[in-house]
Amino acid sequence: MIELTATAESVDQAKALVNAGVDTLYIGEEQFGLRLPTAFSLDEIKEITSFAHIHNKRVCVAVNAIMHNEQIEEVIPYLEFLQQIGVDAITVGDPGVIHLLKKHDIEIPYVYDAQTLVTSAKQVNFWAKRGAVGAILAREITFEELKSIRSQVTVPVELLVYGATCIHHSKRPLIENYFNFTKETGPTEELFLSEPKKPDTHYSIFEDTNGTHVFATNDINLFPHLDALVEAGLTHWKLDGIFTRGNDFVEIARLFIEAKRAIVASDWTTALQESLNEQIIALHPKERTLDEGFLLKDPNDVK
Repeated sequence: MIELTATAESVDQAKALVNAGVDTLYIGEEQFGLRLPTAFSLDEIKEITSFAHIHNKRVCVAVNAIMHNEQIEEVIPYLEFLQQIGVDAITVGDPGVIHLLKKHDIEIPYVYDAQTLVTSAKQVNFWAKRGAVGAILAREITFEELKSIRSQVTVPVELLVYGATCIHHSKRPLIENYFNFTKETGPTEELFLSEPKKPDTHYSIFEDTNGTHVFATNDINLFPHLDALVEAGLTHWKLDGIFTRGNDFVEIARLFIEAKRAIVASDWTTALQESLNEQIIALHPKERTLDEGFLLKDPNDVK
């Protein structure tokens, strides 16, 4: 079964994504969740969860920050709240949170999410033996490696098929520190880094409560390879709208949903794939570029 998970930037967008046919909404608040399009209040998380469940959809909440001591102390009532409203799962990257789930008998299924660290089947299975119901794979994995991992894991693994790839995270507020040092002020949106010897690089950078995040120049689009992913058993897909805002992201989700239905019905054709992919490219932000990430690389060429 193909499962589509999508981020949401507002309550209205979350409802639109559910109505479009997304299987799982991925949301959260800022203190405990990393790199979300928006930080929801507890009341909003409750409203979205209720709406999703009415429509037989799921909600997964990001609790994947690396916790400092003060966060560890505050995360327990948050987890209890998520259990109370009945969220379907959380993503977790800090083993301390997993310990707290068991210590306080908080029964929320968790998906292991350590970002760039999740690169082997043995690692996924290690956490599966300790209660994980799934894992989120690193973005920097080639197709040959993905197929190998999928053939060995004991729980579902999620793959980013559309959206931005984070390549660096610092707990430090680097943008704030920069402006404090230079005594300058300026917009904090649409900031980027570029390598001196590679002027075409455009590493998007933004800052939140959990520090500074840097993204790869190209966003990922695996739409032309969806049939190959399904054939390999890679059927848990993630759509990330952190840089694709508003209705454009909802429409991109609709195109992936249409692809899902066509593949399931054995109606998938090259002509349909090309037509829908052209629509995705047209909806994607003009200032951002797309490619297939590491998917088609030779594993021996990855350093």
